[in-house]
Amino acid sequence: MPTSWNRLPRVTHARLIELQDRNAGLPDTDSPLLAWGNGRSYGDVCLNDGGTLLLTQGMDRLITFDRNTGVLDCEAGIMLGDILRWCLPQGWMLPVVPGTQWITVGGAIANDVHGKNHHVAGTFGRHVLEMELLRSDGERLLTSPTVNAELFAATIGGLGLTGLITRVRLRMIPANNELMLTEGIPFGHLDAFWELNDRIGGEWPYTVSWIDCVARGRRLGRGVFLAGRHAPPQPAGVRLPQWRDHSRSIPFDLPFSLLNRHSVRGFNALYYRVARSSGRRLQHYQPYFFPLDGIRNWNRVYGRKGFYQYQCVLPREHAREGIRALLRRIATSGQGSFLAVLKTFGDMPSPGLLSFPRPGVTLALDFSNHGSLTHRLFADLDDMVSSAGGALYPGKDARMSVTMFRRGFPQWERFATFVDPAFSSTFWRRMNP
Repeated sequence: MPTSWNRLPRVTHARLIELQDRNAGLPDTDSPLLAWGNGRSYGDVCLNDGGTLLLTQGMDRLITFDRNTGVLDCEAGIMLGDILRWCLPQGWMLPVVPGTQWITVGGAIANDVHGKNHHVAGTFGRHVLEMELLRSDGERLLTSPTVNAELFAATIGGLGLTGLITRVRLRMIPANNELMLTEGIPFGHLDAFWELNDRIGGEWPYTVSWIDCVARGRRLGRGVFLAGRHAPPQPAGVRLPQWRDHSRSIPFDLPFSLLNRHSVRGFNALYYRVARSSGRRLQHYQPYFFPLDGIRNWNRVYGRKGFYQYQCVLPREHAREGIRALLRRIATSGQGSFLAVLKTFGDMPSPGLLSFPRPGVTLALDFSNHGSLTHRLFADLDDMVSSAGGALYPGKDARMSVTMFRRGFPQWERFATFVDPAFSSTFWRRMNP
């Protein structure tokens, strides 16, 4: 049975239908429909318990590509990683990529994903030129910022609820090669992060910071500022970094989580010490953009109980004190993880009605599932985020309240008018009890 990446919540039953032909109609069924790409969402936005999941990976064809303009036409089930391997050798890069390449184009649109370059490029949806949407009444609608524009805005970040995305036209960005010029700059506490981000953040098109979420006191918020840009053309004959897939796999579900306060504390201390000497270097794009893709099935280290990811965004005016309060509470709980990232969002508005990114600062962490202990921590974090006027990311959620969702996404009622009556998800039913 398909699951979300964090294995929570559990699905007890769903009918699975594989889609191969984008020109075919939707299946005739009385149960609610939902597209399922590769299950890399967290929580229940990609789940449809008791309904029908439309498995879209069979719709994975490149249709056309203009090498002069970088405009790509493709089916919605193709993986971002497959696009990159085909387009980068020809001098073109996807304009926005999240932390994994193993998501479909349709999933990237449905969650309006963001990347390390949000402050200069905005979200994935800003680079969609048009898409075809198959509705349950059989109608095929071309949508774009100028054609069926309201339905287009509802579909960008629309969690797959407005119909089945079949075909997408994207604008790529130029890249000289497959290399990145990167720099890792350590900072000893949270105030140093803000100073560093203000001073040089705008000089780099890609920025994100790893945070030691267990550090406390004067070291609260210490971490590493990870900056990057596409490398310039390289001289002929110079030996360049190559990428060889040396990825390893977690072969089975562990009976318990390997991540506890002791292992996380040790990992974070080691990572901080190693990163202090990383400096500036040339590296292949794969380890910079997708470091965790080097460990296949890494979600299994959290054990059979699964895990949660908590990602929030706080408006700029409340970000400094709000992030400090969140990190203090997480550090004292002892429940944080080795994967904690801090990123500043830019001012480019997301095109979608339910898009998560907005001007401010986003914090994302993974948490092992400790049941009520974890839920009590989340309740405290929710109060802080709500008080600061922030929001949680639906694509990373398995338990936010209806009130939290509606406060964070005030256009939800307008969005609801565009939901296809035959489409639903476990998440949407949870938000509309």
